[in-house]
Amino acid sequence: MSTPRPMTAAGLLLAALLTTLAGCSPEPLGRDARQARNGPRAEPAVVPHDVRPLIQPGRKYFGAAVAGAPRSMEPVEAYAGMVGKKPNLIETYASWGDALNEQGVRNAWEYGAMTVVSWEPHGTTLADIADGKSDEYIKKYAAEVAELRLPLAISFADEMNGWWNDWGTRNNEPADYVRAWKHIHGLFTEAGAANVIWTWAPNVIQPALSIDLKAYYPGDGYVDWVGLVGYFTTWEGETFDTLFGPTIDAIRTFTRKPLLLLETASEPTEARTAVVRSLFAGVQSRDDVLGFVWFDHNKRADWRLSSTPVALAEFKRLAADDMFGFDVRKP
Repeated sequence: MSTPRPMTAAGLLLAALLTTLAGCSPEPLGRDARQARNGPRAEPAVVPHDVRPLIQPGRKYFGAAVAGAPRSMEPVEAYAGMVGKKPNLIETYASWGDALNEQGVRNAWEYGAMTVVSWEPHGTTLADIADGKSDEYIKKYAAEVAELRLPLAISFADEMNGWWNDWGTRNNEPADYVRAWKHIHGLFTEAGAANVIWTWAPNVIQPALSIDLKAYYPGDGYVDWVGLVGYFTTWEGETFDTLFGPTIDAIRTFTRKPLLLLETASEPTEARTAVVRSLFAGVQSRDDVLGFVWFDHNKRADWRLSSTPVALAEFKRLAADDMFGFDVRKP
């Protein structure tokens, strides 16, 4: 080991100066002090809810469309009491120009369910939407969705392949539908509304056999779920395979996106109990079918389960299977 050399006078003076300067160093600035010195800190960007676990969950969705929900959850609680299980998808309907029902979405979420909005462009045309004539409204809606920060499924202009709606085949071309969908999707992306599950939902193809569904498909980059609208009737089919099979086969020629029976129910006939069994069995048997939403309304026909007690009892028995239903807050 070498012996240190004695410090010179110049070295002693330099050491003293450094010690003095070190003793004058300010304390580290706290958050408030730093903000006072540097100015206001920018607010963090809105972070939307991560919807990816909800796009393909491990169990089946068990949904319902009931009058008054989700603005009020009392009808949902009554439905849950009737069928013995809480729905975890609540479908609601919004006309073009309606504001987002933020409280309704929160109500459903607190209950353990996600809201599905069927967004219906009454009073306009798909071409006008695609050309930007509703941009002010769409941007406001998208901003509200982004600020909400809760997952939300949106089905824009569903049943577009039928003739009975304003946005259907009588008044619109498939290309305008696709342009409108992509335009809306783009405005939501610009608003940071990544908490939307985009649900493309044609009607089952029996009423419109000549309609090419692929012509209406916006593309996998713009769709998360394929939602099917189909009702069990004597003229459309009273089994899962006859009602939904042809449409699923057609859709599988151009996309592998997961399927959801977005809107279904059965006529209150003697066949309803068998229909209920077929519905549950069909959804259970297919890994690519995420679940279903039962349309429990008295509209044009009495689709309510309560109208046929025997079928209701079978529905309740099958709904008890753990495969159906889960808290969407814990997918």
